[in-house]
Parts: sequence; C-alpha cells; structure tokens
Amino acid sequence: MRRFAFLPFALLIAACQPSAPPTSEAKPAAAKPAPIVPTANNAFSPGIKAEDLAAHLQRLSSDEFAGRKPGTDGERLTTSYLVEQFKRMGLKPGNGDSYLQSVPMASTTLRDPDSLALSVAEGGGVEKFAYRTDAIFATFKAQPKTEIRDADLVFAGYGVVAPEYQWNDYAGLDVKGKIVVVLVNDPGWGNGDESLFKGKAMTYYGRWTYKYEEAARQGAAGCLIVHDTAAAAYPWTVVVNSWGGPRLSLPTSENAEPQLGLAGWITTDAARRLFAKAGADFDVLKKSADLRGFKSSPLAAKLSAQFESEIGSATSNNVLALLPGSQRPDEAVVVSAHWDHLGSKGAGSDHIHSGAVDNASGVAALLEIAEAFAHQTPPPQRSVLFFVPTLEESGLLGSQYFAAHPTVPLDKTVADINMDMLRPIGRTHDLAIVGYGQSQMDGYLRDALAAQQRVAVAEQEPEKGLFYRSDQLNFAHRGVPVLFTQTGQDKLDGGKAAGKAASDDYYAHHYHTPADKYDPAWDFSGAIEDVQALYAVGKRLADETTWPQWAADSEFRAARDASKPAEKH
Repeated sequence: MRRFAFLPFALLIAACQPSAPPTSEAKPAAAKPAPIVPTANNAFSPGIKAEDLAAHLQRLSSDEFAGRKPGTDGERLTTSYLVEQFKRMGLKPGNGDSYLQSVPMASTTLRDPDSLALSVAEGGGVEKFAYRTDAIFATFKAQPKTEIRDADLVFAGYGVVAPEYQWNDYAGLDVKGKIVVVLVNDPGWGNGDESLFKGKAMTYYGRWTYKYEEAARQGAAGCLIVHDTAAAAYPWTVVVNSWGGPRLSLPTSENAEPQLGLAGWITTDAARRLFAKAGADFDVLKKSADLRGFKSSPLAAKLSAQFESEIGSATSNNVLALLPGSQRPDEAVVVSAHWDHLGSKGAGSDHIHSGAVDNASGVAALLEIAEAFAHQTPPPQRSVLFFVPTLEESGLLGSQYFAAHPTVPLDKTVADINMDMLRPIGRTHDLAIVGYGQSQMDGYLRDALAAQQRVAVAEQEPEKGLFYRSDQLNFAHRGVPVLFTQTGQDKLDGGKAAGKAASDDYYAHHYHTPADKYDPAWDFSGAIEDVQALYAVGKRLADETTWPQWAADSEFRAARDASKPAEKH
C-alpha cells in the first residue's frame, strides 16, 4: 500500500483554504500497464489493490446481480455481498446490531404506458404527445388513478424562486390547478450570462427535482420540464431509461411536502409543436426566460391526461458498517457510495443495466478503503462509518432517509467522502473536485494528491450540476462538509484531449444504458491512485482533532453553524 506524507497541523489551516483551481502540468506519458486480472473471490488482500478493486466491480456488475434494482433479487444479492465483505474485514454493524437500515419506499408503476399520451387542446384541435416518443410522465401522488381535464398550461421560465439571487419566475402568477412548463438548468444558462446565479455552474435550482418541488409548493397540478441535452447534461434516452419503470419514493410519512399529480418531461421538439399550436414561439419565450424582468405567461392551450398506476409499498436497505475509533469513537468520518442501479428493462443480458461505472465502481472503491482501514495500524482515532445507500437513482432517497435517521449523530459527523462513477481510463495528472471551493475539504485532497505528484482541479463541466446529483448532497444539506470527486481528464497517455474523449464517450454511449458493463480491457491504474488519495483524506480526518469548515460563501455553511459541536474551533 502506498504511503502518504501529511503536512503538520501548523500548516493545515493554510493548506485547506479555498484557492483558484490549479492546472496540471504536462508530464511524459507512462508506459501502459498490463491488464488487471481480478482477484479470485474471497482472496482479497489488505490495503488498496487494483486487482481487488476490479474483482469487486466485476462481481457487483455481473448479470447475476441484474442491475441491482431496489426491491428485487438483485438487491438481496448486492446487500448480502456487502455484508459478507464487511464481516470478513471484521467491521461491526453500523446500525445497532445490524448491517442494514430499512428504508420504506412507495412504488408507482404506470399501467400500459405505451398506449398513453398527453392530450393538449389548442388552436381548435387536439394534439397528442406520445409516451416515450414526445413525453414521459408519472404521478408523484400515491394514487391508482390520475385524471386531469382541461388544465390551463403556463410557461414559467425556469420555474425558480430564489430570493438570494433576486429571481422569482412565479411572481404575480397563480398556478393553482394548472400545468407549468419549465426549462431545465438555471436562469442565464441559455444565453451564457455569467452574472446570473453561479454562471456556468449549475445550482440546485437547476435540478429537475427542485423544479417539481417548487411547482408543487406553488399549488400546480403538474409540471413538465422541457428536455435539452446540453442543459440537462444527458440525452433523452437517459430520461426514458430512468423514468421508464416503477417510480420509487419515500412514503408520505417520511416526506410531508406537497406532491404533483402529474410530473414529467417533454422533448424540445414536442415543446416547439405545443407552443406553436398555442400561437406562441417556444424559442423566443425560451430566450426571454434568461433575462431579468422575465414574466411568465399563460399558453392558449389546455392539457388532459388519464392514466392508471399500480401503487405498492416495500422496503429497501442501506448498508452500514462501523470501525469504532480508538480515542474519539463518538466522532465519525463517513465514506459513502450508493449500491443501487436501474435493474433490467427486459429479458436477456442485453437489457440489464449493469451499472459497472455507475456505481459498482464507487462501491468497489468503498470496499477497498474499508479494507485498508480495517487493517490499519494503529487503528483510527475517530470512528469510520462505511455507508452504502440505496435509492440514489430514485432521487437520493436512501441518503435522505439516513440523514433524517442517522446512526451516528450528524453534529458528530466530521465529513462525508462520497464516491460515484470512478471511470477506469488509466492514470491522470489530476483529480477533479465536484463543487470546488465549497469547503476546506479541498485542501485535504490537494495534500493527498501532492504526495502522488498530482493536482486537484475544479470539475470539468460544472453546468452539469453533479454536486446535486449524488448522495453527498443530503449530508451537505445537514451541514456536514463533503468531498465528491470526478475522474481527472489530463491523462498521462494522451493528455486532456484523450481524457475528454473518454468522458464524452461514457456519457454519450454508456451512462444509464445497458452498455455500462465491466470491460476486461479497462485500465485501473488511475482509479486505484484516486482511491488511495481518498483513503489518505479519510485517514487524516480520522486521526486529527480538527473539523473541516465550509467556505464563507457556501450555501451549506449556515446548517453546520446551527449544529456546531462544542469541540470545533
């Protein structure tokens, strides 16, 4: 196992201050390593090894696990495998005397979806918008029958109410009982206005989850988001694959917020057709939504929809394992990675969404870090909680439930290190921080990477809003500082052009598709360095007495200040 040198405490505060992200320097390309041969099952060695990482990843993404869908045999196999590995390492249960935390979930499945369509009366006729081809939708209410008749349609820009940015798309607008049509991403995205919100970097206001939450708070009967590949950061196929099966959610007992009767997406082409029939120009209105002073406007159209859903209830499981601290066991560092994926969308292996990168890779990395901590001498002074949540793909529900029912008090939780989609593309000079500048956690990673002669950089495409799309978000919302990284792009073999090409290929052809499968030709040499660096960060946090802080301008600082531990300084 590679050793890392750490700065003394006197240098810690300076090292952890946010600064402009560095750029990596060109270095000579290294020789390509030999292919990794995965370790045989249960022959894992102490420390962090590429062979072991590959073995865990290959196993978790195998056809036997059928895409790790919550509530299926794939879940049972996945959680059993994780518990088996934690027991083998000698780690204790992380939820009292259990390795599992039961998460209640409600499921809503459309009946006969291929026969469904949204009907929009406009211009003296009725326009149909077919399920999957033009639109995709569901109900967020646990009701077997949804019926909407002649509901008024309103274009509400980006559907954002953000007082801190002096922006309110719903100002003077009554949308009770109506259907709002909104754009994905933040105001200013469409015209590249860097002065609005956080410029190129997406905020939570840009996420689809927020759009539905705000529309429901405004009293709307439904909300349709206009899909745009660049603005959403994924193609229409991802929307269809993600929404095409049962919709999973926490029950109302765990989520008392208002819910929409109709929630969904429409394609840009469908939006143009809808607006044109209503006597409006979608592209003109879309441009106006990026300007201060935008006023939402009704459309001369009414929407009707009728569909039935099968409503069910079940449970899924978060998996938790604990390594008690030797000196301060009441304080904990969390290492997390979600285990769930999309399951199978049909018969045969060609329909299995194996989720090898998303997120068997992150779970494999977590297991390797757990292995290193379990064999660490001396053991960590603080406790380390290994948290493998469910239902991330359904809206971060497993971590949302954990944040409301933590097994370690969140005001005693030092930080969360979350791993999601470690792409095995070979060694890189850099490792990207998603949400760069949010907290002092950046400095911890910079130090760990410096020991590897590498650098930390800001995420490559902040407009994708990745910070708001994985489980660290629910820790951040509760004030716990987080570290979430993204595979670097400056490859030793091929530089930034090769790294960007690999990233573009993954998102265009593999992300949330059956093509995200284990490949024996993958190069794990860079992924293993990333895992070693994240372990170094966790080890340092677990062995020191300091508490990392949020940056002064972070949106999450107030939540931490409200629950500040007495020991923090």
